Amino acid sequence: MVAALWPRAGWQVFDHDPRVAAWVSAVRPAAEAAITDPAHAHWMQCEGTWFVGVDALPNDAQGRVGSGPRLEAPALDLWRAMGREVPPLHRAQVSVTWPGYPRPRDGESDSAFRYRRDRYAAHVDGLLPMGEDRRRMLQEPHAFILGLPLNVAPPEAAPLVVWEGSHRIVARHLAPVLDGAPDPCGVDLTEAYHAARREIFARCTPYPVHALPGQCVMLHHLVLHGVAPWTAKPEGCRMIAYFRPEWRGGAKDWMNTA
Repeated sequence: MVAALWPRAGWQVFDHDPRVAAWVSAVRPAAEAAITDPAHAHWMQCEGTWFVGVDALPNDAQGRVGSGPRLEAPALDLWRAMGREVPPLHRAQVSVTWPGYPRPRDGESDSAFRYRRDRYAAHVDGLLPMGEDRRRMLQEPHAFILGLPLNVAPPEAAPLVVWEGSHRIVARHLAPVLDGAPDPCGVDLTEAYHAARREIFARCTPYPVHALPGQCVMLHHLVLHGVAPWTAKPEGCRMIAYFRPEWRGGAKDWMNTA
């Protein structure tokens, strides 16, 4: 079995697997249909260069779409080999970018757009801006992030970017703030989160991640990541399905497994 690298590096690309390839072939028509579904029109952002596609894939808790296969992948095999149960899967995000990404998102400030363009909108999933002051709080305690490319796209087509090793820095900054909190989801993590990002930008190397259909990408749940600008030829699109199931133990597991 392939070694589990993502606990140390924060990310890992797994080689082509026929089970993943079969799943991609089965779900891609539904993913393509989701893009033009009027119910998902609000997910077309950045002046038509990014379909955010949260919960856009109509899969069940095992990843099946219709009569298609359940999702099985080397990353999930390793997860189980580490003694962990794979949580029920939510409806996958279908993230699609086109030439020209990034453009400003609806309502995005100039500074926020510069951060999207220059820092690739780097973020840790699950730490959401809450309230009028947009204070960062844990709202979605993900177990992992699993990316499954749905089409062939060049490496420069708005790739996923990961700051290697950043999950350890995030854990070090957040742990003292969350220690002993009766409800981790109610703790203001803004200052600790911003301090962690500053250290990450100064110390960690950002890696563009490229994978093809049949491969899969596993990210640690605390790793800083984002999406780089499209610099490939102005043709086609880049389409990836993402699963971010939540820990069964919620916020407690989210920090204890950092």
